[in-house]
Amino acid sequence: MVATPQGSTHVNGKTAPWRNWQDFRAAQRELRLPAGAAAHIEVSIRYIDVGEPRRGSLLLMHGIPTWGYLYHEVIPAFVRAGYRVIAPDFLGHGWSDRRDRFDRSFQDQARMIDALLSALGLRGLDIVGHDTGGAVALILAIEHAALVRRMVITNSVCYDRFDDDMLDFGHPLRWKPRPVAELVAELEESLAAGLSNRDRLTAGFREGIIAPWASEEGKLSLLRNAAALNANQTMALVDRHGTIRAPTLVLWGMDDPWQKAEDGARLAQEIPDARFQGIDGASHWLPQDAPERFSAAVLDFLGS
Repeated sequence: MVATPQGSTHVNGKTAPWRNWQDFRAAQRELRLPAGAAAHIEVSIRYIDVGEPRRGSLLLMHGIPTWGYLYHEVIPAFVRAGYRVIAPDFLGHGWSDRRDRFDRSFQDQARMIDALLSALGLRGLDIVGHDTGGAVALILAIEHAALVRRMVITNSVCYDRFDDDMLDFGHPLRWKPRPVAELVAELEESLAAGLSNRDRLTAGFREGIIAPWASEEGKLSLLRNAAALNANQTMALVDRHGTIRAPTLVLWGMDDPWQKAEDGARLAQEIPDARFQGIDGASHWLPQDAPERFSAAVLDFLGS
């Protein structure tokens, strides 16, 4: 497995600023995982890898319909705090492999993360999981416990509450014939609905999150990602939440219209010694909606 850098964001151990999503994409590295590691075929994974691990390594996992760019506002704060930050695009998401030839289930994404971290020689990371990335984080903490030192679950899918719009995208016969412009319009509405602070719906954020899906190839990949959403995968974890031993913070934007705070509070009760922390005046896209409070809460937990 060979990681091929696609640009650099290392400047004297700090993160160089990304002027836009194109800069962020150019800074991603690429790693090819061999057949059998994450899928039955070789797949390519794109990821950000920045900073020096003075305090350890931090894995940031996005959800649907986002990619690693979800964290572009907060990554510099984590690097300044002394973390090596790894922010991958899941299979079928962002600029990772988007071919219509593999599954995108939460279990498959967890296998991909395990293989990626093995290729990078990393174990015992602090991890953050947002939305469906939170479901993947739970799988890692339960089934790949050696990977996880501490865990933050934020506005995540953790039971059977899934966004109706995303589930609708998972009907290929309904969406495949429709133009890309209709998909983009739906995504724009979703981005707006998941932000409490409308000034945070910047043109750059909107364009950057939507960019991977604004083509026929991207549209089909998003439909396949949505088709993989399955509450059986998250409900199968419920009886095992109590086996998680990693110290856990459940961090929630309290205005979330999709992933309700009561789910986060329930999760914190089921994971031993987990702590629930709400962020008022913030919604689903928490790293974008309240980046300073998000990064401060994560760093405070990791430093406690």
